[in-house]
Amino acid sequence: MAVIANRRSVMTLFSKPTCIHSHRARMVLAEKNINIEIADVEGPDLPEDLMDLNPYHTVPTLVDRDLVLYDSRVIIEYLDERFPHPPLMPVDPVTRAKFRLALFRIESDWYQLAEQYEADGERKLSTKSRKMLRDSILASVDLFSAKKYFLSDEFSLVDCSIAPILWRLPVYGIELGSQAEPIDAYLKRVFERRSFQDSLTELEQEMRL
Repeated sequence: MAVIANRRSVMTLFSKPTCIHSHRARMVLAEKNINIEIADVEGPDLPEDLMDLNPYHTVPTLVDRDLVLYDSRVIIEYLDERFPHPPLMPVDPVTRAKFRLALFRIESDWYQLAEQYEADGERKLSTKSRKMLRDSILASVDLFSAKKYFLSDEFSLVDCSIAPILWRLPVYGIELGSQAEPIDAYLKRVFERRSFQDSLTELEQEMRL
């Protein structure tokens, strides 16, 4: 896809087709039906535009006129505030803080392990990392069963962050087992959402063929 020529007039997301951070940003875009240009970044070489815009040379990177954002959490919260309908974070400050803490734990406990898969040249997780990720997800099984979605009956940024991890479990070589029935029911609800299906790239679709 052609890279944006005029950053002032078009919102653009630089995104890698298999990156979990890019995936959750794409999911928020799809959930809110935001019209945006997706600039696919494939291979190790980044576009010069992106390298000039983002000092960390990472994806996702969001360009909205003169604003450039390059942390996926900052991006998804910005999109939720910039396009408030449907809201993906609670209004109540106490509940909102709990959701932000959940996002922090997902990033710290799950995303950091999953990133090892992206970084490994052979595209695999170590036995230790697989066990740690599996155990951490299963430790939250009661939270998956308590509400329709994670921590809430309403779909949220937390779900947009959890879904990319759960979608990738087969390629990580992780099976949750029979004790994960509430998680299986949860992921079925999320994966069937139109926004989730629309967020998938072709390479991500192939992860569960």
